[in-house]
Amino acid sequence: MGPYLRCMTPNATPDRARWFALAIVMTAAFMDLVDVTIVNIAIPSIQRTADASVSQIQWITAGYALAFAAGLITGGRLGDIHGRKRLFLIGVGGFTLASALCGFAVNPEMLVASRILQGGMAAMMVPQVLSIVHATFPAHERGKVFGLFGAIVGLGAVSGPLLGALLTEWDLFGLAWRPIFLINLPVGVLAWLLGRRFITESKAPRALGLDLVGVALVSLGLLMLLYPLTRGRELGWPLWGYGCMAGALAVFVALVSYEKRKAVRDGSPLIELSLFRVKSFAAGIAVQTVFGVALGIFFLVWTLYMQIGLGWSPLRAGLTGVPFSLAVSTAAGVSVQQLVPRFGRKVLRAGALIMGVGVLLYLWEAHRYGLAIASWQMALPLVVMGAGMGLIVAPLTDAVLSEVPREHAGSASGLINTVQQMGNALGLGLVSVVFFGEIGDRLAPAQVGPAFVHAFQHALWWVAGIMGGIFLLMSALPKRPARHAEEAPEAEAPAPEMEPELVL
Repeated sequence: MGPYLRCMTPNATPDRARWFALAIVMTAAFMDLVDVTIVNIAIPSIQRTADASVSQIQWITAGYALAFAAGLITGGRLGDIHGRKRLFLIGVGGFTLASALCGFAVNPEMLVASRILQGGMAAMMVPQVLSIVHATFPAHERGKVFGLFGAIVGLGAVSGPLLGALLTEWDLFGLAWRPIFLINLPVGVLAWLLGRRFITESKAPRALGLDLVGVALVSLGLLMLLYPLTRGRELGWPLWGYGCMAGALAVFVALVSYEKRKAVRDGSPLIELSLFRVKSFAAGIAVQTVFGVALGIFFLVWTLYMQIGLGWSPLRAGLTGVPFSLAVSTAAGVSVQQLVPRFGRKVLRAGALIMGVGVLLYLWEAHRYGLAIASWQMALPLVVMGAGMGLIVAPLTDAVLSEVPREHAGSASGLINTVQQMGNALGLGLVSVVFFGEIGDRLAPAQVGPAFVHAFQHALWWVAGIMGGIFLLMSALPKRPARHAEEAPEAEAPAPEMEPELVL
């Protein structure tokens, strides 16, 4: 416990080394954020040049999200047990290697497998970022650091699609889409070398044990659900697919039973089921999951619509998305700093409504203009959607955690991130139903554009319906986050000052 306490004090790490360490972990976080968005814009190029099937295209994105979700909590606990620096370096090294395998993939199968590996390594790397910040910086400096982290998130959202578009459009050395993965190599190697030198090792004084059985059950259940969804259309929806999806329900029931027993036995389950007795947390988990489904559906079909349906270049598609990204970043900042402290839950519900209105506006324009729609005509619905999304994403975690007991804050926040990734993977799997299910087989060249425009409109109806469901679920969230409710004066004597817990 001694070494851990030393690294928690302000003078434990030399000032310059602390900021070098911050730059390194922020670079790794940025690399992961960009990698998620950069791939979407290159999907049509991958499908065309690698001769990938519809299900393989879905698994290139869904496989990453699934592996990332399944490993997030375990990755965080491994860092607590064996050292955050050690797990961060393993994650960065593995992520870089997986990126190289993606870039040099000889067939779609190898690319899918490499993307799954990449997601698993991201799950080792990403949970350590905020843990290292928590262990390296004193409490009074963390607000500034987390503000910088928020700026990095916004920059990643804007730059990912643009960088992916440029790298794909430039076709460097005739490599087509491959540079979107290979660009991670120099960044990853540099982050690994500098991380070894400047990051200070730290461990949790009381780390929970691993729950590998829980991880296996979650992964198996999701795989049994997602595989039939992504392959069902191509295979003619065979009977075994329906049996497999029904079996997934049985696996999830077994998971709940096992987690209850493990909580009693050693107190270190993968999922802290007692958290679901908190109404706001249970509703918040539902919101995060369903919101992930909506985003998983929209971003993939949006890319396919623009590049295959409308025939736009990757660069034009990437530039078209800039107003959306800027609106998300701007609304997120205003939401946290000004709106939520005054209006609480109403801001989140307004965000769901605004995003839903933006989706319906986009649907109307796609129907009205058809194949002749221009980028500037998409700007208004994208800005409205982005503003709505920004009002949701920034304050949602605080709202979900608001009534969670302090001792479970780490487990709860890890579960929030996990279910959002799982929802994203499920949404990507549903693309075969809500989008490709509306596109006929063996289309003539002249039929491709109209078919994709129609399928995009059909998918938008689904997204709009999901946003309506999210609006209803948000009524169970607390009216105000706890940190604002706690500002009211209390008669009780103040509790002794304690080191704030890290929320991952």
